[in-house]
Amino acid sequence: MRSHFISASDGLKLHAAEYGERAMPRLPVVCLPGLARTAADFHDLATALATDPETPRRVIAADYRGRGLSAYDPDPMNYAYATELADLESVLTALDLGPAVFVGTSRGGILTMLMAALAPARIAGAVLNDIGPVIEPAGLMRIKGYVGKLPQPQNFADGGAILHRLFGAQFPKRSESDWIAAARLTWRDEDGRLVLMYDPLLSRTLDALDTEQLIPTLWPQFESLAQVPAMVIRGVLSDILSAATVAEMQRRHPGLEVVEVADEGHPPDLGTPDMLRRISRFARACDAA
Repeated sequence: MRSHFISASDGLKLHAAEYGERAMPRLPVVCLPGLARTAADFHDLATALATDPETPRRVIAADYRGRGLSAYDPDPMNYAYATELADLESVLTALDLGPAVFVGTSRGGILTMLMAALAPARIAGAVLNDIGPVIEPAGLMRIKGYVGKLPQPQNFADGGAILHRLFGAQFPKRSESDWIAAARLTWRDEDGRLVLMYDPLLSRTLDALDTEQLIPTLWPQFESLAQVPAMVIRGVLSDILSAATVAEMQRRHPGLEVVEVADEGHPPDLGTPDMLRRISRFARACDAA
């Protein structure tokens, strides 16, 4: 893995992780994380795709501004879709990336659908991980309740216990070691103190959300993916993506591949052996298409 630091249009430094070689002939893959997540979430997937013995490919995993190794924005209201789309365009242009298969988890899937509408030539295929054109309000309110507000852990084992208490109902099969690994992707150690891997002021972007608010749907943006292969992954225990929304997605995109993950909520883990095989196979189908 190689790190790149790229200037956004306003000068803020953005980080992207690159796996594999630029000269690989197959379609590259662009990985986009969730709202308060980072490029590190995709390390296992990116490594597997870049080192596949039969079809190795270049992979880019992006950190949005205010997350991971990207700089924090002095104005948290810039943690918005329009800014992040512009940032993503800056990253893809700087890294000389042509059409790619996009793998978007949660917010990353929303950005994928938005980019399909605004710059369709960039998208050669799309994997939407537990996200669709309709977002369930209960799940959004749950996310609002913890982003930027997690308790301060004493160590990573304590962090794992915190995550288990908060999210154990959505991931009942995860072990203690799984939760500690999740903690290492949520906090980093700075001189003996664990700090979040994102700007806590990210929570301000959710302040206006309430249960009475009408959440816009993204059906036109999703339909922009009609001409390319697409896959949706849904955790059976998800409170963000409903089975009814997936059924409507299938109706509007008859070629949509649907994967349901038992005993997983929002979002399913893409680093499991089964998910690695499925996404690698999907990327090969995008090459053929």
